[in-house]
Amino acid sequence: MLDVCVIGSGAGAGPVIYELSKAGYKVVVLEKGPWIKTKDFTKDELTVTRRDAYVPLAEKEPQVVETPTSRGFKRSSSDEGGINFQNGSCVGGSSNFMSAYFHRLQPKDFRLLSEYGPIKGANVADWPITYDEIEPFYTKVEQVIGVSGKVVEHKNLEPRSTPDFPFPPLTPNVVADWYKKAGEELGYKIIPAARGIISAPFNNRKACYYSNYCGSYGCSSNAKGSSRAALIPDAVDTGNCEIRPNSKVHKLETDENGRITKAHYYNETGVSMEVEAKLFVVACQAIETSRLLLMSKSDYFPKGLANNSGQVGKNMIFAGGGGGSGYIRYEDLSEEDAKLFKNKNTFVNQCLKDFYEIDDPKFAPCRESEKGKVKGGTIDFLIEHSNPMPKAFRNKYQNGTLLYGSELKEQLHDYFVNQKRVRFEVFCDWLPNDDCFVSLDKKKKDQWGDPVAKVRTGFHQHDLEIGNYLADRAMEVMKQLGAKHLSKSVTGNPPSNLIAGGCRFGNDPKTSVLDKNCKAHEVPNLYVTDGSFMPTGGSAPHTFMIYANSFRVAEKIKEHVKKLS
Repeated sequence: MLDVCVIGSGAGAGPVIYELSKAGYKVVVLEKGPWIKTKDFTKDELTVTRRDAYVPLAEKEPQVVETPTSRGFKRSSSDEGGINFQNGSCVGGSSNFMSAYFHRLQPKDFRLLSEYGPIKGANVADWPITYDEIEPFYTKVEQVIGVSGKVVEHKNLEPRSTPDFPFPPLTPNVVADWYKKAGEELGYKIIPAARGIISAPFNNRKACYYSNYCGSYGCSSNAKGSSRAALIPDAVDTGNCEIRPNSKVHKLETDENGRITKAHYYNETGVSMEVEAKLFVVACQAIETSRLLLMSKSDYFPKGLANNSGQVGKNMIFAGGGGGSGYIRYEDLSEEDAKLFKNKNTFVNQCLKDFYEIDDPKFAPCRESEKGKVKGGTIDFLIEHSNPMPKAFRNKYQNGTLLYGSELKEQLHDYFVNQKRVRFEVFCDWLPNDDCFVSLDKKKKDQWGDPVAKVRTGFHQHDLEIGNYLADRAMEVMKQLGAKHLSKSVTGNPPSNLIAGGCRFGNDPKTSVLDKNCKAHEVPNLYVTDGSFMPTGGSAPHTFMIYANSFRVAEKIKEHVKKLS
């Protein structure tokens, strides 16, 4: 019998696959999507971002989404034009298509409730582990996945066991220096942002060659630290790991004692197959992980696997915040600065963490801790993505009038030739709440006849208040930078690629699905290692945290498997 069956192959699965295979255990990986190789990734914008090349076809695998309105919740389905939260359906998962901003969470993120107090209408909880327990595994991610950057002292610098990142910073556009100067003039300390992209060759991976297509695109040099590029090749090379792509798991079968005995999956031709193993690790990405557990009903688990507590699918979280932009015209710069700014390198890699914690009287109604502060977040500074289509779409109107012919050509020429758009993104906590969860839809089925996920995306008003506060600080920097026509957007619309929660970990089986080591309270041989475990999301993209926790849990799984051998 196999030692471990891993379902999924992204950031939550990769470290488990890597560690267990290298330790000599037999591992099989069931991945719903195909195995796309490095040479097959394309920079064709139509293919990648307009034709959903890396997600399941909505008509075959739809999702139902309920979004909040003033009159309740509006239902839509992805096969009818609604939002689709399935991204990165292939070996390596969505880690292939991340922008790879790797910010560590802060120690206070692990004790959000006790540090800042409760917020009415939010299900905030402390984590059952501390920053000190995860820190060695942040370090391991930096070394094994490969993280580039430079550690700079600042008031919110997290504790580190190493003085710096293992790879030097990626080369930025000159605008990075302008951001730093603008911050200094305002009394803010803008610092380098770490990226999960290697700046020098490493372990048969090439260094970044600055193609300027990171977010949403697969990396054609393997510089980006996807699970597919950084972990799975070494696992396969051990001879202990088998990857089965195009294998859609639809049920985990349990025996009379609640132990999983088999994973049932559909192969590429639609035939139902099965795998037996001693331990099972689920890492399908948060929404689909909850869906799989809810579909795996039995006499022992009538409400779904590991769901006798009713907590599976609850307390979903996304990334709170938003973004904004402004424009810098070359004519407003010196000839030398304009030449440097026109460089096609879009890396900026600068961030502002001065407001990771906020002490402002306007937040007094929600301050309940003795320190009187509220949790803030992270501001990242960028240049717009290289994709040409969004640039063209933004310029088809002038003063509310749709342009045609020569007027449209002139506006497009002016945009592409005479200016550049600079941007910022803000990240704050998406507070877990009773109106953000995953369940099974009672009407809609996928191509195999299984119920699809229904996602309710309710948000807390506090998220918008913090997001706008951060965006206003970013706007100050943009104005000082000299950018014109500034705008911002902070809404409760969830990003489709930054999803966590649904199988919260904790010490109390009544209020959590997993224990502190991400083993299901109710199932002795089930671990969940994607972002589902997170009670709160911190103020950063989730991938770095998911990687670190998966390496941590992999150590526990090795101990567990050893006892079963």
